[in-house]
Amino acid sequence: MNWHELLEQQIEAAYSVSERLVKLLEEKDLSWKPSETNNWMTTGQLLLHLSQSCGVPFKGFATGQWDMPAHSDINEKKHEATLPQAATLKSVTTLEEALTLLAADKKVALDALRFCSEEDLSSKPSPAPWDKTPLNLGLRLLQMIDHLNQHKAQLFYYLKLQGKVVNTHHLYGK
Repeated sequence: MNWHELLEQQIEAAYSVSERLVKLLEEKDLSWKPSETNNWMTTGQLLLHLSQSCGVPFKGFATGQWDMPAHSDINEKKHEATLPQAATLKSVTTLEEALTLLAADKKVALDALRFCSEEDLSSKPSPAPWDKTPLNLGLRLLQMIDHLNQHKAQLFYYLKLQGKVVNTHHLYGK
């Protein structure tokens, strides 16, 4: 298996499960969050972040064009990201918007992947705005799929905490 096959397979799986999890929500769930303390995102904020967590950075790594979300504040001297307060984050307003944005992000990820050569994926050093370590491009892109998967799992637990009937088949199954 080469990098393109691996990354495309992982993209398809992560977005497919994410879409199925979003479809388990109801519009009234968008304002729900686990707690008023500890800087939790609402479900709607999480869905917006989910839809920016893979394709947007894929494009940045593949093309050098970084369309960082407005809440991102990278300290170039320290190379550290300053995390915003959840209350300041934007949210989707409907589940249809969340699904549309998720599909668009998947397209950005796949388009960006097609921009990359197999040689670049295996050997091109790709430092990130938040981490200047020059990992190879394929590994960086795999990390972005992992980022999507982390937030997919966060959504899964939001669903469980809301009392939705979900199990590991919803998180990993088809």
